Amino acid sequence: MKTRFIHSLWTLLAVFTLASCNQAPKQAAETASAAQDALGVTIGVQTYSFRTMDDQSPLQVLEYIKQTGIKNVELMGNHAEPYAGTPSSPIDDPAKRRIMFKQWRNQELTDEEKVQAEALSVEMAAYREAVTEWRKNVDYGNFEELRKLYNDAGISIFAFKPSVFGKDNSDDDIRYGMRAAKALGASHVTLEHPEDDAHTARLARLAEEEGMLIGYHGHMQQTPTLWDSAMAQSDANRMNLDFGHYIAAENENPLSIITDKGEKIVSMHLKDRQKQSNGGGNLLWGTGDTPIKEVLQLIQSEGLTFPVTIELEYDIPEGSDAVQEVKRSFDYVKAALASK
Repeated sequence: MKTRFIHSLWTLLAVFTLASCNQAPKQAAETASAAQDALGVTIGVQTYSFRTMDDQSPLQVLEYIKQTGIKNVELMGNHAEPYAGTPSSPIDDPAKRRIMFKQWRNQELTDEEKVQAEALSVEMAAYREAVTEWRKNVDYGNFEELRKLYNDAGISIFAFKPSVFGKDNSDDDIRYGMRAAKALGASHVTLEHPEDDAHTARLARLAEEEGMLIGYHGHMQQTPTLWDSAMAQSDANRMNLDFGHYIAAENENPLSIITDKGEKIVSMHLKDRQKQSNGGGNLLWGTGDTPIKEVLQLIQSEGLTFPVTIELEYDIPEGSDAVQEVKRSFDYVKAALASK
């Protein structure tokens, strides 16, 4: 098996910095994930996958992950920050969270939901101000404590995605996100690709100073060259490829992005989507257009070590829940890798 993953300067810096921070939990996580590593591909889960579960508290999210059997995690900000003492979020309320998700998906709201959405907007603005103040005196030891709970359960946090990396965020906000990621044991942060060269240059400068890597996530705008400008600016700027969205966008020869740019991918989201011309839907794994088996086996044969992250996007069947569907997707992954 040939190895294509090459550690660059910033990878080494990130690893060196992380290695100085709480070594004991790392050993526990490595031991517990040994069976999974036998697959030849590192499989993770994005905790966004559990967004439909009523209890979104950090410790309950950890319980969801345990139930799936997955040992590697990309952690959303709201699944870690409350443990560190952040103010309570309005979307801790499941009803308000459902309205927010409908807005994100551009789904039509009822008249009552429109009124609730306006009130939620005001609440969220106040919440963001409170969180900004909280970050000024954050105790990163709380993130390290959460990391230990994960590691003691045999689970490693490889990426962190708080909502602090936007163009309107201050340098202090961005540094906070990267330092929290480091305290959690993550090698990189993830964020939506801003498609703004000035901003990716700014983020890269801060990442270099903080010893952190950045994985830029894409949706339907993904092309083979989407990340090129950012990656030319700094080796800290990397790819958080979403292969399902990449398929939906109907890129030609989609597997070639793995062979051509695998060394620049820090993690990859996986889901089963239809091509846009076929409807573009998110479907139960094995029923869409995403060549899941082929991409997993390619990553395996190339010896690429970046985590492949299960992200549950399809509608959950009646009688099931997000935990069961993530487990189903994980089973599909294991079967795909074992069938070669």
